[in-house]
Amino acid sequence: MFEEEPRPKRRQGLEPAKLEGWDVGELRDYIEALRAEINRAEAALAKQDGHRSAAEAFFRRP
Repeated sequence: MFEEEPRPKRRQGLEPAKLEGWDVGELRDYIEALRAEINRAEAALAKQDGHRSAAEAFFRRP
């Protein structure tokens, strides 16, 4: 029948960057990039929570 496309593997963990030798500007840029990624992940969580809440409201018994 229909074959599902394989899902990409989830990351088990992040490998910390080697920070030795980075200057202050590079460290600040790295921190800003990490904060942006955290914000992106939190937005994805909020979206999923919204979908779950909508589904629960739809299927809730009166």
